[in-house]
Amino acid sequence: MLFATLEHILTHISFSTISIVITIHLITLLVRELRGLRDSSEKGLIATFFSITGFLVSRWVSSGHFPLSNLYESLIFLSWALYILHTIPKIQNSKNDLSTITTPSTILTQGFATSGLLTEMHQSTILVPALQSQWLMMHVSMMLLSYATLLCGSLLSAALLIIRFRKTFFFSEVEYFYAKRSALKNTSFPSFPNYYKYQLTERLDSWSYRVISLGFTLLTIGILCGAVWANEAWGSYWNWDPKETWAFITWTIFAIYLHSRTNPNWKGTNSALVASIGFLIIWICYFGINLLGIGLHSYGSFTLPSK
Repeated sequence: MLFATLEHILTHISFSTISIVITIHLITLLVRELRGLRDSSEKGLIATFFSITGFLVSRWVSSGHFPLSNLYESLIFLSWALYILHTIPKIQNSKNDLSTITTPSTILTQGFATSGLLTEMHQSTILVPALQSQWLMMHVSMMLLSYATLLCGSLLSAALLIIRFRKTFFFSEVEYFYAKRSALKNTSFPSFPNYYKYQLTERLDSWSYRVISLGFTLLTIGILCGAVWANEAWGSYWNWDPKETWAFITWTIFAIYLHSRTNPNWKGTNSALVASIGFLIIWICYFGINLLGIGLHSYGSFTLPSK
């Protein structure tokens, strides 16, 4: 009872905090002079991270196993992974284009887990025999970390496509703001809008490539761990289960993306299009199969576990 109350408090604190962070981001977007609010939003994200971490630790202690046994726990872990990605650019002290992706993604993911799932699905349950393995933590955590990373990389690529093919009013305002404050006013660039558009798209392209490369590595490790675990649990390394099949499709799509980057003619717009398709494939693999509740991985479905 104590752990259940603690988990309830921590999830609602983290969800409320990230909601406030989103509001602050919107305010600072409209009123750029309020830099103090931007610092507050970063502190809010830190509080969110510790709240989600506290929830995962509490669930781990109370259940006796790593909290990745159902859809609710995996969504909370996905939110936690998105925050980890949020901190990577800060470690490298570079411009954080990822924050515009990770912050809304965190609130949407956790919001769905908190409000979109039945309350009964929030409860920790006894692991089914197939999940009672040391591979649970390694395989599932690697897969969810790869999903979070690949989703962020795909969204960066989608943002690149949007900027290149449609110049919105908002983006024009951003360009004007940076152009007015830049020390490069008297340089020989043909126009500031074109220069800053090029600068932003190049940065998005670079970040999406690095993030997707990391996600592809994690996905490969996760699939290999899953194959070893499947051999222990089901007697075969690969069963062409729907979840396995779509994981392979996801791996193939991002392998094509990485291969396309080796061709200069495919870098940029063409490779970003492939990554954007990968965004949809990931959600089919993660949510679509769970929605159907079929195959050997049906324990992660939307249906309530049988008692």
